[in-house]
Amino acid sequence: MKVSIHLTFFALFAFLAISFTSSKQKKSTCFSLTNIDKNKAITNIIENGNCSWNNINLYGKVQIVDAFPDIKVQIVDAFPDIKVKWVESFPDDCGKWQKVEAFPDFKIQFVDAFPDIRIENVDAFPGMQ
Repeated sequence: MKVSIHLTFFALFAFLAISFTSSKQKKSTCFSLTNIDKNKAITNIIENGNCSWNNINLYGKVQIVDAFPDIKVQIVDAFPDIKVKWVESFPDDCGKWQKVEAFPDFKIQFVDAFPDIRIENVDAFPGMQ
């Protein structure tokens, strides 16, 4: 009798331990990272060129529209989210945009307030800040 009670208790304890561990792992967020881990993650994003917004790569062929854009863009002179260089061909690096009228990679609309991203037009060194 004592053996079955001990086995039942052990099984219940093991189940609770596994459930607690798996639920704790599911709730892991960036807030649970240490500052060192956060710095490593940010450095990794910068080095690997995570040049996207809302799963849209911020390079490529761009169509400027008046309605229903993928991204609302505000042009600024200081503190941009990305520096953009408008190119005639090969828009294959972060911040290089080619203006097209058809078959764009994404569509933008220029706005004066409440943008999704802020851009600065540059002649050299395009990319994320």
